[in-house]
Amino acid sequence: MSTNRIYFDNAATTSIDPLVLEAMMPFFTEKFGNPSSIYSYGRENRMAIEQARKSVAKILKAHPAEIFFTSGGTESSNTAITAAVRDLGCRHIITSPIEHHAVSHTAEYLNKLEDITISMVKLLPNGHIDLEDLETLLASSKERVLVTLMHANNEIGNILDIHAVGKRCKLYNAIFHSDTVQTVGHFPFDLRNTPIHFITGASHKFHGPKGVGILYINENVKVKPFLQGGAQERNMRAGTENLYGIVGFAKALELATEHYEEDSAYIGTLKYYMYDELKKHIPGIAFNGDVQGRSLYTVLSASFPKTEKSEMILFNLDIHNICASGGSACTSGADQGSHVISAINNNPNQVTVRFSFSKYNTKVEVDTVVEKLKELV
Repeated sequence: MSTNRIYFDNAATTSIDPLVLEAMMPFFTEKFGNPSSIYSYGRENRMAIEQARKSVAKILKAHPAEIFFTSGGTESSNTAITAAVRDLGCRHIITSPIEHHAVSHTAEYLNKLEDITISMVKLLPNGHIDLEDLETLLASSKERVLVTLMHANNEIGNILDIHAVGKRCKLYNAIFHSDTVQTVGHFPFDLRNTPIHFITGASHKFHGPKGVGILYINENVKVKPFLQGGAQERNMRAGTENLYGIVGFAKALELATEHYEEDSAYIGTLKYYMYDELKKHIPGIAFNGDVQGRSLYTVLSASFPKTEKSEMILFNLDIHNICASGGSACTSGADQGSHVISAINNNPNQVTVRFSFSKYNTKVEVDTVVEKLKELV
Protein backbone atom coordinates (compact mmCIF):
# COMPACT_ATOMS: atom_id res chain seq x y z
CA MET A 1 0.00 0.00 0.00
CA SER A 2 1.28 3.50 -0.71
CA THR A 3 2.80 5.39 2.20
CA ASN A 4 0.27 8.24 2.02
CA ARG A 5 -2.29 6.22 3.92
CA ILE A 6 -4.34 8.16 6.48
CA TYR A 7 -5.13 6.05 9.53
CA PHE A 8 -8.15 7.29 11.49
CA ASP A 9 -9.08 4.01 13.19
CA ASN A 10 -7.01 4.19 16.37
CA ALA A 11 -9.88 3.03 18.61
CA ALA A 12 -9.65 -0.32 16.79
CA THR A 13 -5.88 -0.62 17.14
CA THR A 14 -2.80 1.60 17.09
CA SER A 15 0.65 1.37 15.54
CA ILE A 16 3.39 0.25 17.89
CA ASP A 17 5.61 3.01 19.29
CA PRO A 18 9.24 2.44 18.18
CA LEU A 19 10.40 2.81 21.81
CA VAL A 20 8.02 0.01 22.85
CA LEU A 21 9.40 -2.27 20.14
CA GLU A 22 12.93 -1.43 21.27
CA ALA A 23 12.09 -2.44 24.87
CA MET A 24 10.61 -5.74 23.63
CA MET A 25 13.39 -6.75 21.22
CA PRO A 26 15.85 -8.33 23.71
CA PHE A 27 13.08 -10.71 24.88
CA PHE A 28 12.53 -11.91 21.30
CA THR A 29 16.23 -12.67 20.91
CA GLU A 30 18.72 -13.43 23.69
CA LYS A 31 16.38 -13.19 26.73
CA PHE A 32 14.06 -16.05 25.80
CA GLY A 33 14.24 -18.16 29.03
CA ASN A 34 11.02 -19.51 30.54
CA PRO A 35 10.02 -17.25 33.47
CA SER A 36 8.94 -20.34 35.47
CA SER A 37 12.39 -21.98 35.28
CA ILE A 38 14.75 -22.16 38.24
CA TYR A 39 17.99 -21.20 36.47
CA SER A 40 19.10 -17.57 36.51
CA TYR A 41 18.26 -17.24 32.83
CA GLY A 42 14.57 -17.83 33.60
CA ARG A 43 14.69 -15.87 36.85
CA GLU A 44 15.82 -12.73 35.01
CA ASN A 45 12.69 -12.94 32.88
CA ARG A 46 10.52 -13.53 35.95
CA MET A 47 12.03 -10.25 37.28
CA ALA A 48 11.19 -8.46 34.04
CA ILE A 49 7.55 -9.52 34.43
CA GLU A 50 7.41 -8.43 38.07
CA GLN A 51 9.05 -5.12 37.19
CA ALA A 52 6.38 -4.59 34.52
CA ARG A 53 3.65 -5.45 37.06
CA LYS A 54 5.04 -2.93 39.56
CA SER A 55 5.22 -0.24 36.91
CA VAL A 56 1.61 -0.82 35.74
CA ALA A 57 0.35 -0.92 39.34
CA LYS A 58 2.13 2.32 40.22
CA ILE A 59 0.65 4.12 37.22
CA LEU A 60 -2.90 2.90 37.94
CA LYS A 61 -2.37 3.53 41.69
CA ALA A 62 -3.09 -0.09 42.51
CA HIS A 63 -1.14 -2.77 44.37
CA PRO A 64 1.09 -5.04 42.23
CA ALA A 65 -0.80 -8.08 43.63
CA GLU A 66 -3.98 -6.70 42.00
CA ILE A 67 -2.56 -6.68 38.44
CA PHE A 68 -2.77 -9.81 36.27
CA PHE A 69 -1.47 -10.02 32.70
CA THR A 70 -3.81 -11.61 30.13
CA SER A 71 -4.11 -11.94 26.36
CA GLY A 72 -6.18 -8.73 26.14
CA GLY A 73 -9.44 -7.01 27.01
CA THR A 74 -11.66 -9.86 25.86
CA GLU A 75 -10.03 -12.45 28.12
CA SER A 76 -9.97 -9.99 31.02
CA SER A 77 -13.69 -9.20 30.76
CA ASN A 78 -14.60 -12.88 30.32
CA THR A 79 -12.57 -13.74 33.44
CA ALA A 80 -14.08 -10.99 35.60
CA ILE A 81 -17.72 -11.56 34.59
CA THR A 82 -17.47 -15.36 34.91
CA ALA A 83 -15.75 -15.05 38.31
CA ALA A 84 -18.45 -12.67 39.59
CA VAL A 85 -21.07 -15.30 38.79
CA ARG A 86 -19.22 -18.47 39.82
CA ASP A 87 -17.14 -17.25 42.77
CA LEU A 88 -18.84 -14.13 44.12
CA GLY A 89 -22.45 -15.26 44.06
CA CYS A 90 -23.82 -12.77 41.53
CA ARG A 91 -27.07 -14.09 40.01
CA HIS A 92 -28.18 -10.86 38.35
CA ILE A 93 -26.17 -8.88 35.79
CA ILE A 94 -26.95 -5.23 35.14
CA THR A 95 -25.37 -4.03 31.90
CA SER A 96 -26.18 -1.73 28.96
CA PRO A 97 -27.17 -2.17 25.31
CA ILE A 98 -23.93 -0.44 24.17
CA GLU A 99 -21.29 -2.69 25.75
CA HIS A 100 -18.49 -4.31 23.76
CA HIS A 101 -19.31 -7.88 22.66
CA ALA A 102 -16.61 -9.22 25.01
CA VAL A 103 -19.00 -8.17 27.79
CA SER A 104 -22.46 -8.63 26.23
CA HIS A 105 -21.76 -12.05 24.72
CA THR A 106 -20.24 -13.29 28.01
CA ALA A 107 -23.35 -12.13 29.90
CA GLU A 108 -25.64 -13.83 27.35
CA TYR A 109 -23.60 -17.04 27.59
CA LEU A 110 -23.89 -17.09 31.41
CA ASN A 111 -27.58 -16.26 31.14
CA LYS A 112 -28.12 -19.45 29.09
CA LEU A 113 -25.63 -21.64 30.97
CA GLU A 114 -26.28 -20.65 34.59
CA ASP A 115 -29.72 -19.07 34.36
CA ILE A 116 -28.48 -15.61 35.32
CA THR A 117 -30.95 -12.71 35.08
CA ILE A 118 -29.85 -9.83 32.85
CA SER A 119 -31.19 -6.27 33.13
CA MET A 120 -30.43 -3.50 30.68
CA VAL A 121 -29.99 -0.07 32.19
CA LYS A 122 -31.71 2.72 30.22
CA LEU A 123 -29.72 5.17 28.14
CA LEU A 124 -30.22 8.93 28.03
CA PRO A 125 -30.74 10.50 24.57
CA ASN A 126 -27.05 11.56 24.47
CA GLY A 127 -25.93 7.94 24.95
CA HIS A 128 -24.97 8.20 28.64
CA ILE A 129 -26.15 5.67 31.22
CA ASP A 130 -29.28 6.72 33.13
CA LEU A 131 -27.92 6.60 36.70
CA GLU A 132 -31.38 6.91 38.24
CA ASP A 133 -32.51 3.82 36.36
CA LEU A 134 -29.34 2.02 37.53
CA GLU A 135 -30.22 2.92 41.13
CA THR A 136 -33.78 1.60 40.64
CA LEU A 137 -32.49 -1.69 39.21
CA LEU A 138 -29.99 -2.12 42.06
CA ALA A 139 -32.57 -1.31 44.73
CA SER A 140 -35.14 -3.74 43.36
CA SER A 141 -32.82 -6.73 42.90
CA LYS A 142 -33.48 -9.67 45.22
CA GLU A 143 -30.15 -11.30 44.37
CA ARG A 144 -26.52 -10.19 44.41
CA VAL A 145 -25.75 -8.02 41.39
CA LEU A 146 -22.83 -7.68 39.02
CA VAL A 147 -22.84 -4.28 37.34
CA THR A 148 -20.77 -4.27 34.13
CA LEU A 149 -20.61 -0.92 32.34
CA MET A 150 -17.83 0.34 30.10
CA HIS A 151 -15.77 3.38 31.05
CA ALA A 152 -15.59 4.89 27.56
CA ASN A 153 -17.60 3.62 24.64
CA ASN A 154 -15.43 2.41 21.75
CA GLU A 155 -17.84 3.69 19.09
CA ILE A 156 -19.20 7.00 20.37
CA GLY A 157 -16.60 7.93 23.00
CA ASN A 158 -19.03 8.66 25.87
CA ILE A 159 -17.35 8.48 29.29
CA LEU A 160 -19.08 6.92 32.29
CA ASP A 161 -18.73 8.45 35.75
CA ILE A 162 -17.22 5.32 37.32
CA HIS A 163 -17.09 6.93 40.77
CA ALA A 164 -20.83 7.60 40.72
CA VAL A 165 -21.55 4.02 39.56
CA GLY A 166 -19.05 2.54 42.04
CA LYS A 167 -20.63 4.38 44.98
CA ARG A 168 -24.08 3.06 44.05
CA CYS A 169 -22.70 -0.47 43.73
CA LYS A 170 -21.09 -0.19 47.16
CA LEU A 171 -24.38 0.93 48.67
CA TYR A 172 -26.14 -2.20 47.38
CA ASN A 173 -23.21 -4.60 47.93
CA ALA A 174 -22.94 -5.16 44.17
CA ILE A 175 -19.81 -6.21 42.28
CA PHE A 176 -18.63 -3.60 39.75
CA HIS A 177 -16.70 -4.47 36.58
CA SER A 178 -15.82 -1.85 34.00
CA ASP A 179 -14.45 -2.48 30.52
CA THR A 180 -11.78 0.24 30.55
CA VAL A 181 -10.07 -0.88 27.34
CA GLN A 182 -10.54 2.54 25.70
CA THR A 183 -9.33 4.48 28.77
CA VAL A 184 -6.33 2.61 30.23
CA GLY A 185 -3.40 4.39 28.57
CA HIS A 186 -5.59 7.38 27.65
CA PHE A 187 -6.82 8.53 31.00
CA PRO A 188 -5.39 8.83 34.55
CA PHE A 189 -6.60 6.21 37.05
CA ASP A 190 -6.50 6.18 40.83
CA LEU A 191 -7.74 2.69 41.66
CA ARG A 192 -7.03 3.05 45.40
CA ASN A 193 -9.72 5.71 45.54
CA THR A 194 -12.16 4.22 43.03
CA PRO A 195 -14.89 1.90 44.33
CA ILE A 196 -14.45 -0.83 41.70
CA HIS A 197 -13.68 -4.56 41.67
CA PHE A 198 -12.43 -5.26 38.13
CA ILE A 199 -11.00 -3.19 35.27
CA THR A 200 -9.41 -4.27 31.98
CA GLY A 201 -6.77 -2.99 29.56
CA ALA A 202 -5.19 -3.85 26.20
CA SER A 203 -1.89 -2.36 25.12
CA HIS A 204 -2.69 -2.28 21.39
CA LYS A 205 -5.06 0.63 22.12
CA PHE A 206 -2.14 2.83 23.25
CA HIS A 207 0.76 2.02 20.91
CA GLY A 208 1.75 -1.28 22.54
CA PRO A 209 1.71 -4.81 21.10
CA LYS A 210 -1.43 -6.80 20.31
CA GLY A 211 -2.32 -9.93 22.28
CA VAL A 212 -1.52 -8.63 25.78
CA GLY A 213 -3.78 -7.05 28.37
CA ILE A 214 -4.37 -6.67 32.06
CA LEU A 215 -7.09 -7.52 34.52
CA TYR A 216 -7.18 -5.55 37.77
CA ILE A 217 -8.78 -7.57 40.56
CA ASN A 218 -9.37 -5.59 43.76
CA GLU A 219 -7.50 -7.23 46.64
CA ASN A 220 -10.72 -7.60 48.68
CA VAL A 221 -12.13 -9.95 46.04
CA LYS A 222 -11.17 -13.64 45.97
CA VAL A 223 -11.77 -15.41 42.66
CA LYS A 224 -10.64 -18.58 40.91
CA PRO A 225 -8.73 -18.76 37.61
CA PHE A 226 -10.55 -18.76 34.28
CA LEU A 227 -7.85 -20.78 32.51
CA GLN A 228 -6.81 -24.03 34.20
CA GLY A 229 -3.26 -25.36 34.15
CA GLY A 230 0.01 -24.17 35.67
CA ALA A 231 0.38 -21.75 38.55
CA GLN A 232 1.46 -18.71 36.52
CA GLU A 233 0.30 -15.19 37.43
CA ARG A 234 0.13 -16.12 41.12
CA ASN A 235 -2.16 -19.00 40.23
CA MET A 236 -4.68 -16.73 38.49
CA ARG A 237 -3.88 -17.45 34.86
CA ALA A 238 -2.36 -20.70 33.57
CA GLY A 239 0.00 -20.66 30.59
CA THR A 240 3.55 -19.50 29.93
CA GLU A 241 3.58 -15.72 30.19
CA ASN A 242 3.68 -13.58 27.08
CA LEU A 243 7.02 -12.18 28.18
CA TYR A 244 7.70 -9.70 25.38
CA GLY A 245 4.06 -8.64 25.35
CA ILE A 246 4.10 -7.91 29.08
CA VAL A 247 7.30 -5.88 28.76
CA GLY A 248 5.71 -4.03 25.82
CA PHE A 249 2.49 -3.36 27.76
CA ALA A 250 4.37 -1.74 30.65
CA LYS A 251 6.58 0.35 28.36
CA ALA A 252 3.60 1.57 26.32
CA LEU A 253 1.72 2.52 29.50
CA GLU A 254 4.79 4.33 30.88
CA LEU A 255 5.13 6.37 27.67
CA ALA A 256 1.39 7.10 27.48
CA THR A 257 1.41 8.32 31.08
CA GLU A 258 4.57 10.39 30.71
CA HIS A 259 3.13 12.26 27.70
CA TYR A 260 -0.54 12.22 28.73
CA GLU A 261 -0.92 16.01 29.13
CA GLU A 262 0.46 17.02 25.74
CA ASP A 263 -0.85 13.99 23.81
CA SER A 264 -4.42 14.28 25.08
CA ALA A 265 -4.48 18.03 24.43
CA TYR A 266 -3.07 17.58 20.91
CA ILE A 267 -5.37 14.68 19.95
CA GLY A 268 -8.37 16.57 21.37
CA THR A 269 -7.64 19.55 19.11
CA LEU A 270 -7.67 17.21 16.09
CA LYS A 271 -11.03 15.75 17.11
CA TYR A 272 -12.69 19.14 17.62
CA TYR A 273 -11.07 20.58 14.51
CA MET A 274 -12.55 17.74 12.46
CA TYR A 275 -15.91 18.20 14.20
CA ASP A 276 -15.94 21.91 13.24
CA GLU A 277 -14.79 21.27 9.66
CA LEU A 278 -17.41 18.58 9.06
CA LYS A 279 -20.17 20.81 10.45
CA LYS A 280 -19.00 23.62 8.18
CA HIS A 281 -18.71 21.61 4.96
CA ILE A 282 -21.17 18.68 5.09
CA PRO A 283 -24.84 19.69 5.07
CA GLY A 284 -27.06 17.53 7.28
CA ILE A 285 -24.21 15.95 9.23
CA ALA A 286 -24.95 14.78 12.78
CA PHE A 287 -22.79 13.41 15.59
CA ASN A 288 -23.38 10.50 17.95
CA GLY A 289 -22.93 10.66 21.70
CA ASP A 290 -22.04 13.53 24.00
CA VAL A 291 -19.37 15.01 21.70
CA GLN A 292 -19.02 18.36 23.48
CA GLY A 293 -19.47 16.90 26.98
CA ARG A 294 -18.07 13.85 28.78
CA SER A 295 -16.38 12.26 25.84
CA LEU A 296 -13.09 10.58 24.99
CA TYR A 297 -10.69 12.89 23.12
CA THR A 298 -9.76 10.14 20.64
CA VAL A 299 -13.17 9.25 19.16
CA LEU A 300 -15.54 11.13 16.82
CA SER A 301 -18.67 9.38 15.54
CA ALA A 302 -20.32 11.17 12.60
CA SER A 303 -23.59 10.34 10.82
CA PHE A 304 -23.92 11.34 7.16
CA PRO A 305 -27.27 11.71 5.41
CA LYS A 306 -27.95 8.46 3.55
CA THR A 307 -27.66 8.71 -0.24
CA GLU A 308 -26.52 6.28 -2.92
CA LYS A 309 -23.12 7.92 -2.66
CA SER A 310 -22.81 7.93 1.12
CA GLU A 311 -23.83 4.27 1.47
CA MET A 312 -20.49 3.40 -0.16
CA ILE A 313 -18.58 5.86 2.01
CA LEU A 314 -16.27 3.46 3.87
CA PHE A 315 -15.46 1.56 0.70
CA ASN A 316 -14.68 4.81 -1.11
CA LEU A 317 -12.55 6.13 1.74
CA ASP A 318 -10.62 2.87 1.63
CA ILE A 319 -10.00 3.25 -2.10
CA HIS A 320 -8.48 6.66 -1.30
CA ASN A 321 -6.22 5.12 1.38
CA ILE A 322 -8.24 6.48 4.30
CA CYS A 323 -8.90 4.06 7.17
CA ALA A 324 -11.99 4.68 9.31
CA SER A 325 -14.66 2.39 10.65
CA GLY A 326 -18.43 2.04 10.42
CA GLY A 327 -19.01 1.69 14.13
CA SER A 328 -17.04 -1.08 15.79
CA ALA A 329 -14.14 -2.74 14.00
CA CYS A 330 -14.68 -6.01 15.87
CA THR A 331 -17.73 -6.77 13.71
CA SER A 332 -16.28 -5.48 10.45
CA GLY A 333 -16.70 -8.88 8.77
CA ALA A 334 -20.46 -8.88 9.32
CA ASP A 335 -22.47 -6.18 7.66
CA GLN A 336 -25.22 -5.89 10.23
CA GLY A 337 -24.53 -2.35 11.37
CA SER A 338 -23.54 -1.36 14.86
CA HIS A 339 -25.52 -2.38 17.97
CA VAL A 340 -24.25 0.78 19.68
CA ILE A 341 -25.48 3.17 17.01
CA SER A 342 -28.85 1.43 16.73
CA ALA A 343 -29.28 1.67 20.53
CA ILE A 344 -28.77 5.44 20.66
CA ASN A 345 -29.66 6.70 17.20
CA ASN A 346 -31.82 4.31 15.24
CA ASN A 347 -32.11 6.54 12.19
CA PRO A 348 -32.16 4.44 9.00
CA ASN A 349 -31.50 7.59 6.91
CA GLN A 350 -27.99 8.04 8.25
CA VAL A 351 -24.67 6.36 7.60
CA THR A 352 -22.29 6.33 10.56
CA VAL A 353 -18.51 6.57 10.36
CA ARG A 354 -16.19 6.51 13.37
CA PHE A 355 -12.98 8.51 13.12
CA SER A 356 -10.47 7.88 15.91
CA PHE A 357 -7.17 9.68 16.36
CA SER A 358 -3.70 9.22 17.81
CA LYS A 359 -0.59 11.31 18.49
CA TYR A 360 0.65 10.37 15.02
CA ASN A 361 -2.23 12.10 13.18
CA THR A 362 -2.11 15.68 11.88
CA LYS A 363 -4.41 18.58 10.97
CA VAL A 364 -3.31 18.22 7.35
CA GLU A 365 -4.73 14.68 7.38
CA VAL A 366 -8.03 15.99 8.76
CA ASP A 367 -8.17 18.56 5.94
CA THR A 368 -7.48 15.86 3.34
CA VAL A 369 -10.22 13.60 4.73
CA VAL A 370 -12.78 16.43 4.93
CA GLU A 371 -12.01 17.39 1.29
CA LYS A 372 -12.48 13.77 0.25
CA LEU A 373 -15.75 13.50 2.20
CA LYS A 374 -17.10 16.61 0.44
CA GLU A 375 -16.65 14.75 -2.87
CA LEU A 376 -17.95 11.42 -1.58
CA VAL A 377 -21.10 12.70 0.12
